[in-house]
Amino acid sequence: MKLDQLQAVTAIVEQGSLRAAARRLGLPQPALTRSVRALERELGVELFLRQTTGMVLTEAGERFHRRASVIVHEARRAQEELALDAQQAKGSVSVALSIAAHVGMLPQALGPFRQRYPQVQLQITEGLLPDVEAGLRDGRIDFYLGAAPAQPPAGGLLMRHLADNRRAVMCRRGHPLAGATGLAELAGAEWATTAVDYNAEADLTRLFTQHGLPVPRVMLRARSAMTLIVALAHTDLLAMLPVQWGNYPVTRDALQVIPVAEALPAPPLVMIRRPDLPLTPAAECLADVLCRYLPAGG
Repeated sequence: MKLDQLQAVTAIVEQGSLRAAARRLGLPQPALTRSVRALERELGVELFLRQTTGMVLTEAGERFHRRASVIVHEARRAQEELALDAQQAKGSVSVALSIAAHVGMLPQALGPFRQRYPQVQLQITEGLLPDVEAGLRDGRIDFYLGAAPAQPPAGGLLMRHLADNRRAVMCRRGHPLAGATGLAELAGAEWATTAVDYNAEADLTRLFTQHGLPVPRVMLRARSAMTLIVALAHTDLLAMLPVQWGNYPVTRDALQVIPVAEALPAPPLVMIRRPDLPLTPAAECLADVLCRYLPAGG
């Protein structure tokens, strides 16, 4: 079994077809086919079902791919770390950030990181832990930094508390309710929620009921931060979001915070990664720079 055979398997899974995988690896398609078939003969199992729509893993292939992916990505890390030690700062860093980290930490961190590692490619995914956990476990993602999950991750992942966080009620500039100072004044409003913030809708409902107010009417559920920005900027919808949104330059001219007196807690910010996969110097640098811009008191 050779590393290039493991790379072939992971490329086929990620690309979905032999042709696309061969193109990504820079190999002729027949050579890639021969490599996979030789591996299947060595293992004594069929790894892929060859269908008209592409290549699909068998049950044995699923088990093999989980192991192969870890090996391939750890080999990449080792190569990059050696290159970095030799002052040949190339390679890549792959991280996942929640929206709070995106708007509150990434803007200030990008410049210093790029100055330190100008040749390192960054791969950044927006999401919460359930969206990226598989990538953390198989080594495709170096670390997650963002809102803590409702339950600690299962074994094999290390979670470290970084800072507490808060939410704010956001609306468009010039909104009729922009001057409200309490939740009671927002009882008749319509709301938007988003999957980029844990439990936002449930927490919003709980917050209103705790103060004896009717359950808020959620009229839009956005699957992305961009959808939410557009909806808030062009309607009278309100949203309860990580407080970092209120200071983000890109949205500051379009959105504003409604200064309600009630406390609006948010999940704390955490870092999650595999403890058995050491971060490369570049990934460690990015983590350190991001953490310089944690919320005050973190």
